[in-house]
Amino acid sequence: MQTWTQVYDPLGNLWLSSLVAALPIIFFFLALTVFKMKGHVAGTVTVIIAALIAVFFYHMPVPTAVAAIADGFCFGLWPIAWIIIAAVFLYKLTVKTGQFEIIRASIVSVTEDQRLQMLLIGFSFGAFLEGAAGFGAPVAITSALLAGLGFNPLYAAGLCLIANTAPVAFGAMGIPILVGGQVAGLDAFRVGAEAGRVLAVMTLLVPFWVIAIMDGWKGIKETWPAVLVAAVSFDIGQLLASNYIGYELPAILGSIFSLVSVTVFLKFWKPKNIFRFKDDKAPAQTQHYTGGQIFMAWSPYIILTLAVVLWNLPFFKVLFAKGGALYETTITFAVPYLDKMVIKVPPIAHAATPYAATFSLNLVSATGTAILAAAIVSLAVIRGKVSLGVSTFFEVLNDLKKPIWTIGSVVAFAYVCNYSGLSSTLALAFAESGSSFTFFSPVLGWVGVFLTGSDTSSNALFCALQGTTAQQIGVSDILLVAANTTGGTIGKMISPQSIAVACAAGGMGGRESELFKFTLKSSLIFVVMVGIITTIQGYIIPGTIP
Repeated sequence: MQTWTQVYDPLGNLWLSSLVAALPIIFFFLALTVFKMKGHVAGTVTVIIAALIAVFFYHMPVPTAVAAIADGFCFGLWPIAWIIIAAVFLYKLTVKTGQFEIIRASIVSVTEDQRLQMLLIGFSFGAFLEGAAGFGAPVAITSALLAGLGFNPLYAAGLCLIANTAPVAFGAMGIPILVGGQVAGLDAFRVGAEAGRVLAVMTLLVPFWVIAIMDGWKGIKETWPAVLVAAVSFDIGQLLASNYIGYELPAILGSIFSLVSVTVFLKFWKPKNIFRFKDDKAPAQTQHYTGGQIFMAWSPYIILTLAVVLWNLPFFKVLFAKGGALYETTITFAVPYLDKMVIKVPPIAHAATPYAATFSLNLVSATGTAILAAAIVSLAVIRGKVSLGVSTFFEVLNDLKKPIWTIGSVVAFAYVCNYSGLSSTLALAFAESGSSFTFFSPVLGWVGVFLTGSDTSSNALFCALQGTTAQQIGVSDILLVAANTTGGTIGKMISPQSIAVACAAGGMGGRESELFKFTLKSSLIFVVMVGIITTIQGYIIPGTIP
């Protein structure tokens, strides 16, 4: 089979081509917000629309389009859905063994205020999980914890998606920054430093924003000291790490600073009024738990944290590299009809470049396997029965059937957009905005994450274009490559993949449209803010760019 070269302006008019390329996205927006389709239906129809456009307008070979759909769907199953299955399994084990009641009581002993519980778990602990693991694990785990504390599951998922804005750029040990620097041919440390400076502003805002959603201006007035402690402590850790240590640790260091600072602060300060949702009453403390019981109850999440960190340590990763002791546990193969069969060309790539397509079934090194291992060890530690573990696991699989299909379909959509060139057409349209591109630069990253569900993938797609455009309009390439990342962090909360993952984790299959509408307004406001910050840096205070 011959290779196929991407065409970015199939209609001979970039704006018309962009309109056609945007049709699947427009449909998906309407499907969730107007037609209120269930996620698995909206995702499936969107894939079909994207594939038809790819074949009939972009002249993508049918076998290549089918291969892209299959590759994307499989990636949605592994490793993404695998993370959700393992995370929900771990959570359900703590519930069924009675440990979650003790976890709930221990959190309430720190604060009964659900606004501050959101701050501790959704913002601080979620940021730690994002920095260590990424790939949907943070929202899956934190939203489940909050639902167990009495939050409406949909509300918890929406708040966690918004709170997760702060650490995404440095998620999974800074992989988005690394990829952005590599693709653009820039120093990843400088890209990370710039991203840290822009996100410092967003990090200060996000916790207050979440509290405002929960309880309005009244909530901010009553909790601002704790919120400020959470935001500033996170900012200090993130800024120090991103500007003086490296891009691997900002989210982890910032989250640890925040978790410790807020927990200690709440020992000495309490809000004037305790906030609980109207349909949720504070649990009566009828039983006192010992330190040992509390430690035992939290042990699954302690083990989870240790497992995720272990899985990301260099010495552990080396085991899976070629020649490593566990190399054979990863099955990697080129995707037929897709691997290097698509040619990317300038200005999307620096030169004509074959688009690789390999699928890796990393049975042991996957983050989901780390979570599953933590769940299995936890079952032994909390002395749960093996039969309970087995029955719970299959119960989770049954519960997640439709959500898993949703995840697979939205990732398949992303792959079709990427391999066909639809996403590149949209990127080039943004690049035509000239000097105002500094504003649209983060919007491009935002669109990239909406399409792919990943800040890393968005950077891989668009950072070369960002760097090239920066040189053309006379601004810092570091600024715009970092803007792709920071804009992408904001797109994460509305990405179909993120929405599907959050609904799957919360047992809310079919309610994707509600969650999408919940996060959309915040995402739009935030991306406009980042666009303004980027423009100010580019033209007014360029000295603040590393």
